[in-house]
Amino acid sequence: MERPEGVWFAAWKRLRADRVGMVSLAVVLFFIVLIVLAATGLVAKGWQNEVGVPSAPPTFMGPAAKTEASVIESPKGPNVDISAVDPLAPRYKEWDERAAKFKSVEVVKAETLPFGADRLGRDVLAKAAKGTQTSVFVGLLGALIAALIGTVLGALAGFFGRYVGDFLEWLYSVFTAIPDILLLLVFAVIFGRGIGSVAIILALVGWTSVYRQVRAEFLKHSVRDYVRSAEAIGASTTSRMFRHILPNVSHVILVRMSLLVVAFIKFEVILSYLGLGVGVDDVSWGTMLQEAQNELILGQWWQLVAATGFMAVFVTAFSLFTDALRDALDPKLRGLE
Repeated sequence: MERPEGVWFAAWKRLRADRVGMVSLAVVLFFIVLIVLAATGLVAKGWQNEVGVPSAPPTFMGPAAKTEASVIESPKGPNVDISAVDPLAPRYKEWDERAAKFKSVEVVKAETLPFGADRLGRDVLAKAAKGTQTSVFVGLLGALIAALIGTVLGALAGFFGRYVGDFLEWLYSVFTAIPDILLLLVFAVIFGRGIGSVAIILALVGWTSVYRQVRAEFLKHSVRDYVRSAEAIGASTTSRMFRHILPNVSHVILVRMSLLVVAFIKFEVILSYLGLGVGVDDVSWGTMLQEAQNELILGQWWQLVAATGFMAVFVTAFSLFTDALRDALDPKLRGLE
């Protein structure tokens, strides 16, 4: 008899048939590779270096040939001795000699900057690549912590119910009664700035959505026949919760965590824009937008375009991939209800 397809293999087949999902996956994988290269220093290693003229506009011309530098003429000393009234008089002759010596010095124009330079002369493209590492890492880490908190609490509330469920429902109600932006600001003041702090802040705000779905799934599965059969043969409570029920609801957790990644990236941008996000020595899409607001007044638009462009492409691709993944994992669409 032919062996039936596994759940994950069947989901992968459905995902491969979704063209939009596969293109989105390719874009997401490109950003993941970019993040790895940035983390290892192969890309954007010197993003803090001043490699161009401050606020230089985007250019695609490449390095130019060597050209003769213009030399500012040094001040000429008078023909009379005025050293008694001019303390700089002894230096006039020295300046004349130095100007003549370096008159034919050659320089090379600054390197190509496809996205221009910021107000300090740093490459905006390198900053955007390094900012991708920070923002996406914060989104992934925050979503992972939030999924872990929500899964554990949701499993406890759904499986045990009664006093445990009542207490966790009260805790859930307290968190959901407060607007997310207020919770973000309060936790930001408590934990301070930094990549790890921002991830924890986002997790403490976003665990409720995972908790709600996991609790509902555990309520439904805890009374099904396969769980009762496991209890009848002596399976422990922990085994029934995490060896029997959890694998059957893992697709719900995975999809919810994917949605949180997109939301957390947006929240990180908001916190960094307000000056409550990553540290001053780090760069993210949010810090770039914070700098760009002052540059835009002066007509310097390229840092704004770079940050929003990178963020828009990744968030859009990840959202479309999440939709495709949800459809691929949906038991109703697989006919496994």
